[in-house]
Amino acid sequence: MSDNLGDVHLVYMRQALDLARQSPPKPSNFRVGAVLVDVAANSVLATGYTLELPGNTHAEQCCLLKLAEKHGVAEEELCQLPETKLPRQLALYTTMEPCSFRMSGNLPCVERVLCLAAPDTASSRTVAVYAGVTEPDTFVSKNTGRQTLEAAGILFVHVPGLEDEILAVAKAGHDAKEGQADK
Repeated sequence: MSDNLGDVHLVYMRQALDLARQSPPKPSNFRVGAVLVDVAANSVLATGYTLELPGNTHAEQCCLLKLAEKHGVAEEELCQLPETKLPRQLALYTTMEPCSFRMSGNLPCVERVLCLAAPDTASSRTVAVYAGVTEPDTFVSKNTGRQTLEAAGILFVHVPGLEDEILAVAKAGHDAKEGQADK
């Protein structure tokens, strides 16, 4: 997908935002949605949202775990799947920049994306990340997700137009007033 397909990017970002709304509002996390797309077929391969799966799970993590389960492999083995099972060109739409640090000790979402892309292997994939907003400093200051992805050669694109709505959904539950706004 070229970047002049803004409407397509907004469609997938809205889908990710709808997923984020399904995440329970809590004071200890952002509500985020993620959609993994097969670029050539323009079709959704997997979706996820914060806390969709058991544990302190992030949207990208849930998306990739569900994709791995679909293929009967561990998440870290997704990059080894042949092109017949997992396309070489993928786009990850996420309402918020993937995290570079997890206070819970879980693998950061940036590392999950890097593992999927496996940029230094024969089975490398082209993965582009489209994000609605950068991660606020609420829980971890100075998230380096974008920088880390770009340093590894992964295209990172901000999809403009939904920032206020994404942040309102993401922060719902952070205080009593915001928690009432998105129920």
